[in-house]
Amino acid sequence: MAGDDARSFWIAEPGRGEIRAEKLRAPSADDAVVRTLFSGISRGTETLVFKGAVPRSEFERMRAPFQAGAFPAPVKYGYSNVGVVESGPAALAGRHVFCLYPHQTRYVVPAAALHVLPDDLPPARAVLAANLETAVNGVWDAAPRVGDRVAVVGAGTVGCLVAWLAARVAGCEVQLVDVDARKSAVAARLGVGFAVPAGAARDADLVVHASGSESGLATALELAAFEATILEMSWYGDRRPALPLGEAFHSRRLTIKSSQVGAIASAQRARWSTQRRMQLALRFLRDATLDALITGESAFDDLPAALARLASPSEYTLCHRIRYS
Repeated sequence: MAGDDARSFWIAEPGRGEIRAEKLRAPSADDAVVRTLFSGISRGTETLVFKGAVPRSEFERMRAPFQAGAFPAPVKYGYSNVGVVESGPAALAGRHVFCLYPHQTRYVVPAAALHVLPDDLPPARAVLAANLETAVNGVWDAAPRVGDRVAVVGAGTVGCLVAWLAARVAGCEVQLVDVDARKSAVAARLGVGFAVPAGAARDADLVVHASGSESGLATALELAAFEATILEMSWYGDRRPALPLGEAFHSRRLTIKSSQVGAIASAQRARWSTQRRMQLALRFLRDATLDALITGESAFDDLPAALARLASPSEYTLCHRIRYS
């Protein structure tokens, strides 16, 4: 038996989390037992889940791969877990791995669900893997071209990663746009421009929206050039944003396109699997520049208070890392 010495984070009711004891199932020959080293809070999605803001229509589509419980609560939710394999197939024993698993000290999963980290990727940075996988898929959907002027509205973790990837397309001029001027320092470390909405450059060939706010989407429409595409990466939960489609939207022949990591971008789908996409994200994470996106850390025992604090709109953070003893 794997034993019952595990603990996990649950949202007991909207706005309140707690640590619970977990009894692990006995692993089969195809399973691995993982001891968690770090997990990451995906602030946009996880704070919506924490507040009970998942619409009933999205209860099934929003399920995390190893979620327990059900929306709105009680639910064990999360998908950014980095650990070390304690037992399992010989090829995995002792390896550092990433898994789309909630916040839990130890767990048993099918070995096929684990992604082995490159040897030169620090496990502490690998908590960004799920966000970077989302950003990769978004850039595939956006399809920036050589020399494009790209605006990324919303300098959260995913927005920053999209900007960082887009800046690596030859000749692209990338500007992060956010209402919080403090994020200019992160933009500088990522090698991209920064502006608050009032000072942002107009006539962008491509705009990616990742702020999760109605005002951010309105800004994205304002920045787009004639016949440009606005790629919408935000998820609004149970909110219904209003759009200014009665202004220059039609005369500029703008396109709003959605992107979501649950399905591989259509242009890549015939050749890419989710496994291959994740391995690409892990290779990108070898760049130490991306440590700039981890802006805070808490111990696992402090997770209920940490997530409650991060749910406040005034709290400044990008990726918040959870440390396990």
